[in-house]
Amino acid sequence: MRVSQRVKKILDWYEGDPPGVKANLARILMHGKLAGTGKVVILPVDQGFEHGPARSFAPNPPAYDPHYHYQLAIEAGLSAYAAPLGMIAAGADTFAGALPTILKLNSSNSLATTKDQAVTASVKDALRLGCAAIGFTIYPASEYAFEQMEELRALAEEAKSCGLAVVVWSYPRGPALDKNAETAVDICAYAAHMAALLGATIIKVKPPTAHIGLEAARKAYEGIDISTMAKRVEHVMQATFAGKRVVVFSGGEAKGLDAIYEEIRGLRDGGASGSIIGRNTFQRPKDQALDMLGKVIDIYLSKD
Repeated sequence: MRVSQRVKKILDWYEGDPPGVKANLARILMHGKLAGTGKVVILPVDQGFEHGPARSFAPNPPAYDPHYHYQLAIEAGLSAYAAPLGMIAAGADTFAGALPTILKLNSSNSLATTKDQAVTASVKDALRLGCAAIGFTIYPASEYAFEQMEELRALAEEAKSCGLAVVVWSYPRGPALDKNAETAVDICAYAAHMAALLGATIIKVKPPTAHIGLEAARKAYEGIDISTMAKRVEHVMQATFAGKRVVVFSGGEAKGLDAIYEEIRGLRDGGASGSIIGRNTFQRPKDQALDMLGKVIDIYLSKD
């Protein structure tokens, strides 16, 4: 596998990580239509666990089949595919070597009453299934945040010792935050920074709004331009070691194509490493999803 100069520069940012981790990060960065650019688009399919099967897949019934998501990611030329244990295992043999996979090690569900996640897979599972990375969610602001961070520390140590990269979903949720605060620019930047401090190889956060969630942070933001999505993303990237971490932004709830493309342009212009888009892809018929993902990739390639 050829590694571009841009990707080599990114790998140099991860000074404390072993060669195996860098090799697997390179697998992701050098795969698909964005290979070598330093940008990535990843397909995450953990919504069945998080929201339930009908809410996730009924809009596009072929998506009930785990093979569908592998095929969608491959045909679209995406950088990687992330999912919980059962979804990855159901296609791991058929699609071995076809694209990098990320095994999500913890999950929540819509029946739970707490802001927590259960560990539902292991590093050994990721290794036997040929994954490039593990994925793990933390909820900064949750009453269980410290326990989640300790679980992540142990799993990340094990994963990196085996050469696996570590992808951290950092989603601020908890009793002290309302819905507006969960995507506030200061909270998103804080969540991304915490994930970097915890040793994440790739960080996943939500696109930030111009809202300020922490009153104590308001004064600090008086001199920071957060007027546009691009400026807010630039600030979130700055919070991840001056942009020296790969940061991808979620696609969020289903929305129209124009809104998706406008958001992606803002992410690109702010220096985001890419996008991780689930429901906005697999809830559409495949031909529409492929068209949409092609457009997203073109935006990151500055063709639009």
